[in-house]
Formats: sequence, structure tokens, C-alpha cells
Amino acid sequence: MFCHFFGAKILFFSLTAIFTKKIRIIIEKIIIRGISVIIDSDVSELYGVETMRINEAVKNNPDKFPEGYILELSKKEKQEVIENFDNLKIKFSPTLPKAFSEKGLYMLATILKRKKQ
Repeated sequence: MFCHFFGAKILFFSLTAIFTKKIRIIIEKIIIRGISVIIDSDVSELYGVETMRINEAVKNNPDKFPEGYILELSKKEKQEVIENFDNLKIKFSPTLPKAFSEKGLYMLATILKRKKQ
């Protein structure tokens, strides 16, 4: 189910966790530089890991993320996300967030899955 919020789409969906408990996750899917992306803090919530682990996976596997898979937001873009979505997760972070395209999310999931095994 999609609804519009400040011109962007917010995706609502349910996941079933390992403990068969229903978890409701709200992910803000936004358009940055013409690409539909999800901010790293939302990705970490989706995959159940810390944002730091997401960034480590990207740093340790740069060849797996070609251009267009990940964007690093500029200070201006970060401020726009904070203003439009009231994103407290990135508001107080000293680093600029990364944003993942759909292909970037698939690659990240593959890397995180491989690390768990």
C-alpha cells in the first residue's frame, strides 16, 4: 500500500521476524537525484542491523556497489530529508547518510546474508 507524503512515497508493509512475531516497519522511499532510494538508517531497521554494519558492508565491498547503487547525500539533501520527513535518525548524526537504490538494497542483502552464514 502506498500513500503520498510531500511528493514522495511511503511504503507500508509487514514482515514476519524469526520469532514469528509480526513487526510493522515504515520505510520512507524518497527520490534523490532522480533515483528512488531508501536512507541507510531505514535500511538498517529493515534488515535488523545497526547502521554502522551497513556502512561497514559498503566500505568492505566497494566493487559490489557500482555507480547508481548508493548515493551519499550532500549536506543540503540531508537537510531537505530532515525538513520534509522529520527524520530524527539522521538529524543528529554527524555523518552524511547514504541512500540505497533498489539494486543497492539487493546487493546489500546478499552481502549481509553471506556474513551471517
